[in-house]
Amino acid sequence: MTDLSTTYMGLKLKNPVIVGSSGLTKSLNSLLTIEEKGAGAVVLKSLFEEQIKLEVRKVFSHDEMQGAYTEADDYIRNYSRQQTLSEYLDLIRTAKGKLTIPVIASINCVSAQEWPSFATEIEKAGADALELNVFVLPSDIEKPGLEYEQLYFEIIENVKKNISIPIALKISYHFSGMAELIKKLSWSKVEGLVLFNRFYNPDIDIDKFVVKPGNLYSTPEEISTSLRWIAILADRVQSDLCASTGVHDGDGVVKQLLAGAKAVQICSTLYKHGFDQIPLIVQGLKHWMEKNNFTKIDDFRGKLSHKKSENPAVYQRVQFMKHFAGID
Repeated sequence: MTDLSTTYMGLKLKNPVIVGSSGLTKSLNSLLTIEEKGAGAVVLKSLFEEQIKLEVRKVFSHDEMQGAYTEADDYIRNYSRQQTLSEYLDLIRTAKGKLTIPVIASINCVSAQEWPSFATEIEKAGADALELNVFVLPSDIEKPGLEYEQLYFEIIENVKKNISIPIALKISYHFSGMAELIKKLSWSKVEGLVLFNRFYNPDIDIDKFVVKPGNLYSTPEEISTSLRWIAILADRVQSDLCASTGVHDGDGVVKQLLAGAKAVQICSTLYKHGFDQIPLIVQGLKHWMEKNNFTKIDDFRGKLSHKKSENPAVYQRVQFMKHFAGID
């Protein structure tokens, strides 16, 4: 009998397919459908640090006189913040009361100050784990790269000391020393590392002279970046690795597991094809395992990782010279 179960951050999953944080995971009805369709776990829509600050600014903009009263300022600021947070905690409690699959809360961080106390409330609300999505583009030409990297460690330290549930860190690939940084992040005792989050991509409308969103959803071709780094880091860091971006079907899940991922997040494919894509992906994984006589995921997980591959150099090759030169 084919066993699709796995563990991720110490959580038991019936299969490695996790629906990632998005607008698809912000309501109870959607969450119930996600479970019904067979996902192994779900990450709730992120609560954005910038979202909380925006809500505060919106309230203040309605009364320009508030700035004259410091105590009133503080009251309104705290009320707006707590109102946003309480709605998110209600979603966690409701989801945990209805779902049987693991419910992972998500926070989108841009600083290390906002989240320690709220992480405690997330744990009290019943979340099985917390995903910290650190979404900072290193775009300041005056700011050293080490300062950007230090932010990640500060966020982990401030949150980790306040909660006992597992923590996953979702990061981008915008680092100069990727392998070393991820190794050090794993030493900080985060239970999971999600590779990678996906930034908003700008495009330019050359007729209207405006900047517009571009490439809102990932494509199957984008799997290559996370696939490379999952393979390079599998069994070489102390955190579980979860693959994200570019996984659109069962084949994509199989590839990431062969590279060494413990779990795989999907999102764009659900926007494009609906929640019925979940059982197709799960069945695709199962059929592949049956065809290749694997009874459980650990039979093949990491089989083609950098550490176990017969030709590990393929993951480090970055030039196209051989291909374009027509050399076999």
